[in-house]
Amino acid sequence: MNNRPSPDNNNNDQSPFSGKNAQRLWIIMGVVVLLLFVLTFGSPGNFQNTNRISLNELAQQVQRGNVEAVTVRGGQDVIVEFRNGTTATYYKERETELFDSLRTFGVSDTEIQRLQFYEQQGDNTSGLLFQLLIAIVPTLIIIWLLWRMMRSVRSGQDQAMSFGRSRARVTRDMERPQVTFSDVAGAEEAKEELAEIVEFLKEPEKFIRLGARIPKGVLMVGPPGTGKTLLARAVAGEAGVPFFSISGSEFVEMFVGVGASRVRDLFERAKSEAPSIVFIDEIDAVGRHRGAGLGGGHDEREQTLNQILVEMDGFEQGTNVIIIAATNRPDILDPALLRPGRFDRKVTMDNPDVAGRQEILKVHAKGKPLAPDADLQAMAKITSGFSGADLENLINEAAILTARRNKKTIGMSELQESMERVVMGPERKTRVISEAEKKSVAYHEAGHAILHHVLDHAHPVHKITIVPRGRAGGYVMSLPENDVFLRSREEFEDFITAAMGGRVAEEIVFNQLTTGASDDLQKATNMARSMVMQLGMSEVLGPRTFGSGQTSVFLGREIGEQRDYSEDVAQQIDSEVKRIVQSNYDRARKILTQYRDKLDELAKILIEQETLDRASFEEIMNGTTAGIGDTAPVVGD
Repeated sequence: MNNRPSPDNNNNDQSPFSGKNAQRLWIIMGVVVLLLFVLTFGSPGNFQNTNRISLNELAQQVQRGNVEAVTVRGGQDVIVEFRNGTTATYYKERETELFDSLRTFGVSDTEIQRLQFYEQQGDNTSGLLFQLLIAIVPTLIIIWLLWRMMRSVRSGQDQAMSFGRSRARVTRDMERPQVTFSDVAGAEEAKEELAEIVEFLKEPEKFIRLGARIPKGVLMVGPPGTGKTLLARAVAGEAGVPFFSISGSEFVEMFVGVGASRVRDLFERAKSEAPSIVFIDEIDAVGRHRGAGLGGGHDEREQTLNQILVEMDGFEQGTNVIIIAATNRPDILDPALLRPGRFDRKVTMDNPDVAGRQEILKVHAKGKPLAPDADLQAMAKITSGFSGADLENLINEAAILTARRNKKTIGMSELQESMERVVMGPERKTRVISEAEKKSVAYHEAGHAILHHVLDHAHPVHKITIVPRGRAGGYVMSLPENDVFLRSREEFEDFITAAMGGRVAEEIVFNQLTTGASDDLQKATNMARSMVMQLGMSEVLGPRTFGSGQTSVFLGREIGEQRDYSEDVAQQIDSEVKRIVQSNYDRARKILTQYRDKLDELAKILIEQETLDRASFEEIMNGTTAGIGDTAPVVGD
């Protein structure tokens, strides 16, 4: 097996003159200096309580008769005891005799015989050790410093050589994550596709016997939060083969050629442990359409992409390495990546339907105490358009809210509150608004709610509130009963009519216009323009589209619109958009005028209670009010 060191480990090799290594070096040098000091001034031959004399002074003192005794210790240290009780020391060479030296200075034998002479066999080990340390310790220090410097240089070379190595994380049997296919819900078709890949790796003979070729790559496509990376981790948990995972941005560096080198290193490691799986997250970071970059044909990103193309389907065949990639921008990928032989399969992961949302909620609710009134099926119905990440965040926010309220179980109220936090943001109960503004907001939201209730194709009202949340001063939460994939012209018109309800209500009641309807007007205008220019829902302009988006695959977003129509057609488009918006505005005004008493009643209750749920709202709308049944509008008018 190819166990290469991780590039990150090489970064721990630092210079010996920086950081912790510098501290250690100074400590070692301090200890050595202290040891030398002790050996130098604390050796047996040094007597700090006596005076040193020379051989000439010693001879003079012997001649004068002032010396009582002489002691030679260790063959070198001479201790002289005077008759007055004082002592002195003299250090002689080891190979010389003391008495012969005294005779050369004129001391007679008679004077020498009067001395009391003692000789002690001193321990010379410390002296020899001292000399040995003096000779060896500096040499050892120099060798150690040279070794550290060479190691630092070698570490720098290793870092330079490892710059082009892959930074992929490899997962083997003992390190396999605990996520499996059972932890992934709401993506059954995608699980089947990837489960087949895992089976191909575990039992290749089953497919080879029929002449089937193992797929080279699987591209998972879907909006953010739909579980692409989670499903890849589940593949790692299910497969019994090494799993290499890396992000597309980890290939690219500022130096040209580094990304291609990392791609080669990654595939060499994967091939050495084949069969294996390589997962590249956010492949659009390196897989964008070639020729769209700012650096021309020799751009670092394009070289990296070229190397990926070669590794996936070059001259080398039968490598038994499967590539799984994930992206939310398949439209900007290079066509060479998407052809059969490279990414053979494209797995689409979209936002889950109602059944998928319920399963996802069950997965994330595991291990969390739910109250008896917590209905995950009902939550799945009212969370249309939520991704898997949104649902996971919903459950987590509900658990946090439950802890904040000092409850032991997560109830339905916490689940609904967390859903609104995910969609709109937290409530702003401390925001101070005047009574006039509060009344205006109440009529604005009541106008929206009544139109949603009356119109046939509008979504039912789930909640009305005038408590500010996020950037909204109040809102009406209208949710579809079922998942909707196709929409009719009548639905679009009802949506525009309902969007105009807030502005129309303010105009009817206060005879004034405020900035509260700016977002409603923008949404209504955009929808009307889409009906005319993209959906062919205009009887005047007919079933055709107008304009095409001009996109840059390098920037990854639409930067303009290419006009493929004349000025006369542009004027007709503007007129038609105006007609659609104005007709639905008049329609909203007609309905709210007929429901004026309900508008006043609902606004009054909102001012008092601030928030109404679906049951309370429908009770108000379905209550007994004189004349309502006779004046109910015809929605189609």
